[in-house]
Amino acid sequence: NEMEELVAIFDQAPGVQDHKGAGKAAFTQGDVRFDNVTFQYPGQDTPLYRDLDVSITPGSRVALVGPSGSGKTTFTKLIQRLYDTTTGRVLIDGVDVRDVTQDSLRAHIAIVPQEPMLFHRSLAENIAYARPGATQAEIERAAQLANASAFIERLPEGYATLVGERGVKLSGGERQRVAIARAFLADAPLLIFDEATSSLDSESEVLVQDAMHRLMAGRTVIVVAHRLSTVMELDRILVFSKGALKEDGSHAELVRREGGIYRRLFELQSLEG
Repeated sequence: NEMEELVAIFDQAPGVQDHKGAGKAAFTQGDVRFDNVTFQYPGQDTPLYRDLDVSITPGSRVALVGPSGSGKTTFTKLIQRLYDTTTGRVLIDGVDVRDVTQDSLRAHIAIVPQEPMLFHRSLAENIAYARPGATQAEIERAAQLANASAFIERLPEGYATLVGERGVKLSGGERQRVAIARAFLADAPLLIFDEATSSLDSESEVLVQDAMHRLMAGRTVIVVAHRLSTVMELDRILVFSKGALKEDGSHAELVRREGGIYRRLFELQSLEG
């Protein structure tokens, strides 16, 4: 029965198709622009975004903040072209994401998710998932940059160690550092973090944040933020509410804004802390 379901899934046509004549992406800058984007999820009565205009300059570090359902994660999904816009365009380095193949587009975007997906394969294979064909030396260099090499080398089988289903043999901090090693190996100009330190103990969080800061250098970074303490030092914060961009500025600017959404969220989380 499970095999029948699996075959049925493979037979389904993807909802997003490469356009005829789509070229290979060759992004180098990481310049991101939402040009008059309206987006409505299938089956929804109203659009989430209406005429959204946002520009993110190359090399900047930007946080997406707001209540659940405000449109933070959708923003990153449209950049990856997991959905197509209803109207308007999403551009990277001035190129419409619909004009390049999905594989080549996503090869230029590195993602460190909140819950990294690991496979029951060796640590080396799990890191190389970001760039199949990478050499052992490249894999080890990426692990070193991600503060993962020390714990890997302590394991009896080192990089050949099998991690178990979904990485059960590793702690949360170790799994997160493997995900960051993947991002180093991908060496993409555009980097997306989905609150990568939200469920870690203090020691692991220090190691992960150190690796994250190293990874951010020279890339355009978008951070989907739930804990505001993680975004205070970023260059810019975009505050969403019900799909609309309500506030845009640095932490220092937004926290001074009387009656602002960001200020209210920050004060609430400060009280909880």
